[in-house]
Amino acid sequence: MKDSYQVLLVDDEPNNLKVLQQILKDRFELIFAINGEKALAAASEHQPDIILLDIMMPGMDGYQVCRQLKQNPATAHIPVIFVTAMSEMEDEARGFDVGAVDYIQKPVSGPIVLRRVQTHLSLVKVDALDDLARAAIKMLGEAGHYNDPYTGEHIWRMADYSAALARAAGWTPARVEMMELAAPTHDTGKIGIPHSILKAPRMLNDEEWEIMKTHSAIGYDILSKSDNPVFKMAATIALHHHEKWDGSGYPMGLAGENIPEAARIVAIADVFDALTTKRPYKQPWTLEKTLEVMRESAGSHLDPHLLDVFMHIMPEILAIKANWE
Repeated sequence: MKDSYQVLLVDDEPNNLKVLQQILKDRFELIFAINGEKALAAASEHQPDIILLDIMMPGMDGYQVCRQLKQNPATAHIPVIFVTAMSEMEDEARGFDVGAVDYIQKPVSGPIVLRRVQTHLSLVKVDALDDLARAAIKMLGEAGHYNDPYTGEHIWRMADYSAALARAAGWTPARVEMMELAAPTHDTGKIGIPHSILKAPRMLNDEEWEIMKTHSAIGYDILSKSDNPVFKMAATIALHHHEKWDGSGYPMGLAGENIPEAARIVAIADVFDALTTKRPYKQPWTLEKTLEVMRESAGSHLDPHLLDVFMHIMPEILAIKANWE
């Protein structure tokens, strides 16, 4: 049974193309090109999922073809595997320099060709799913504020603050990137809050406030449906970003380090942004007043250690703030 992937095979020797055809024909849809010019045209027209490319060809060689593929935005994303008799280290290094992802030595082995192609197609699929997850995360962040126009930019600005604090707190680059993606969804649950409450141009009364507080659980219910690590972090943040260090927050009344660190980071970024920007019920506070109130909340509302880190990187935080103004 064939996969839905297209593979472009490029070689000036018909016998070499026949060998690759025999190996791959039962699994993939195949496209053929016998020189560099035809390879570039086929890649542009068919947008194959992967290209197996010979190096030593008359006219335009494989290095030149690969370089042009990577310089063209329409084909730059297509992984290229060189299939070649060249085996010197400098040859391989040159191939990677022009953008190839792998080498297969001639004479080729059927199982090796299949395994290499399947491996790199799997990576393509992972990248596509990652792009899909990122797009979904961004849409959910926007959805949470669709009827809350006063705080639309808040989610992206606050995400930048959160990522800066996570980085300064020692998170790995991969987790910092996850934070940057997950943080904007912290208020996704507001999609389930009545417009009359979200758009109230005043402080909420007690009954309205109790309804507003349900947005954390609503957000968790929406975001926890996925096993993607970014969504898992997003769900945790949505549920716990209103917890307080002393246990007086909601919805679970967690205290101290029992509150997930991601939620503690977002809480600090959320408070800073809320105080320093205009809202329907308040004017923006000065930086001095904001920092004074935040320091006073250390150990009650906010994690005191993370708040110290946040204060230490204040020049970076203010630069982020300025970029959004």
